[in-house]
Amino acid sequence: MDTTSPHQYSVAILSRGDAGARLNTTAQNSRFVRVFEALAAAGIAAHPAIYDESFSDAVREQLLAVDGVLVWADPIHQGKTRAELDALLRDVAARVPWVSAHPDVILKMGVKEVLYRTRNLGWGADTHRYDSAAAFAAEFPPRLRADGPRVLKQNRGNGGQGVWKVEALPNATPAVRVLHALRGSHPEDMPLDAFIARCEPYFGWGGCIIDQPFQPRLPDGMIRCYMSGARVAGFGHQLIKALIPPPPQGPDAPEAQPGPRIMHGPDAPSFQALRRRMEDEWTPQMMKLLAIDEASLPVIWDADFLFGPRDADGADSYVLCEINASSCFAIPDEAPPAIARTVRERLVGAGR
Repeated sequence: MDTTSPHQYSVAILSRGDAGARLNTTAQNSRFVRVFEALAAAGIAAHPAIYDESFSDAVREQLLAVDGVLVWADPIHQGKTRAELDALLRDVAARVPWVSAHPDVILKMGVKEVLYRTRNLGWGADTHRYDSAAAFAAEFPPRLRADGPRVLKQNRGNGGQGVWKVEALPNATPAVRVLHALRGSHPEDMPLDAFIARCEPYFGWGGCIIDQPFQPRLPDGMIRCYMSGARVAGFGHQLIKALIPPPPQGPDAPEAQPGPRIMHGPDAPSFQALRRRMEDEWTPQMMKLLAIDEASLPVIWDADFLFGPRDADGADSYVLCEINASSCFAIPDEAPPAIARTVRERLVGAGR
């Protein structure tokens, strides 16, 4: 890689932390150390920018002094949302630096609503959106009775928060069995109207609830396709346990824990069909549908797929269950160099 340039590019890597972390975090002790190393190898000076609402003014000053900002911050962290952080990032991006992922891009592709908006792409399923508590109460019960188990997802969340498997019980009074995707959850039987009431807060910050069919091949695992811009940077395959009832030993038993995520590079033979679809079909189609240009795609994001029904020839199909654009980490070994290449392309293209 040609790292010669009359201008020494600089970027900040923003993540959440307290005042102690802001004081003590370095490129060498950061969990993003491999990203820092790859950026340095590409001729880009990178510095940690630890963020918390209590010292946001200092963070703003730091971000305004660099050429670009890479952000790793979950939608929900210890009860805090990204509302104040997103306002800061919009302000910073409007002044000088280039920000990835920009909050407006996250709102297009990194929320569960993208599952509804892209439902007609090849990765789609029978997906519905409820825009209000009243619409949810009126439309979800008959759909559940007619279509079988469903998966409900609040629009913004992480770590399984606000994601539920719901199946109807054969009671005279409408009742459901629900299982939260949060680790350690148990199935719970309850009246349907009580569950609907439990979901009403999701219409606050998130604005809607997304409804997809439950995928019976969930025990086969989830494939995470890591992307840097519009190019695949690697894959991860994990036998997940979310939305699968725990064994008799309970949700804390070893048998109830998810398996390790096995990482693969972008050239892994078993994922080449998925790679071709992501690079040649689905990502360009998503960009056109959501009005996102390639230069605005996050420098690292991932699309999580479950196995759908096999086709007539026995080949796998894939159903998108989430896009992570806010805080995509951990990542394959091949991803940091891909991030550095994309960052440099963006900075050069922006004339930084």
